[in-house]
Amino acid sequence: MAFRTRTLSAAVALAGAAGLTVFAVSPAQAATPCVQKISVVNNGGFVINYQVTTRTGELSAPTDDYPINQYRVVDLNSTPIAEGSDVRPLVHAQAGNTVAGNVFVSFCNNGQTATYTASGTTLNYSVTLLT
Repeated sequence: MAFRTRTLSAAVALAGAAGLTVFAVSPAQAATPCVQKISVVNNGGFVINYQVTTRTGELSAPTDDYPINQYRVVDLNSTPIAEGSDVRPLVHAQAGNTVAGNVFVSFCNNGQTATYTASGTTLNYSVTLLT
């Protein structure tokens, strides 16, 4: 790690000497909140199902299809997804588009649930994390 620090410091010194603007880049951090379960409430006038996806594209099994004013919960412990992974729902509208949740959350075995809502129409909807 010391070699990497010296290399970065040297690069910053050279960039500064050359009159270039230097931006600090922080290491990637886990998404927040940290949850064990994902829930998607169907607030759209269409039928949906969803899978949980990771940043690397790993997918859980899909939920069953469900209509407006219903929700489904996926316990991440029942999926092959590893604890510590960043996850979000990938919602499939019947006869419509597939839309990912607007933000990732992190998988922690803590009993907490992240709830998203799917709202709009089959070809134009959003999947939004409730705060």
